[in-house]
Amino acid sequence: MSEKKKFNIEYEIKSSPRILYTFLNEPNGLTQWFADDVSVRDQVYTFTWDGEQQTAKLLAIKENKLVRFKWMDDDPQCYFEMEILQDDLTNDVALSITDFATEDTIGERKLIWDNQVQYLVSVLGA
Repeated sequence: MSEKKKFNIEYEIKSSPRILYTFLNEPNGLTQWFADDVSVRDQVYTFTWDGEQQTAKLLAIKENKLVRFKWMDDDPQCYFEMEILQDDLTNDVALSITDFATEDTIGERKLIWDNQVQYLVSVLGA
């Protein structure tokens, strides 16, 4: 099994951090752009895509700022994080994604994030 590498991508999002945050941590917000269905129980989120379920534990949360999840079946050091960045001068908001993938799947993973975030932007009407 090849080792996973951390990668980061950033997207400009025309939204307030408070509104964007509800789409990152609330099941009904995540269902609108990230997965077909999302449920949460005791800090464990169950994401469903095309009938397939994957569970992730919520590792860290900062209101209107950040959520970090760890897939239950993934390497211990791997996680995915969605962080809201706001420029102090311009107030521009960006969504920073940190994720892990093997060298040969990073391009594919970035494409998946591009598509998901594009969908999020359309849901936000940004």
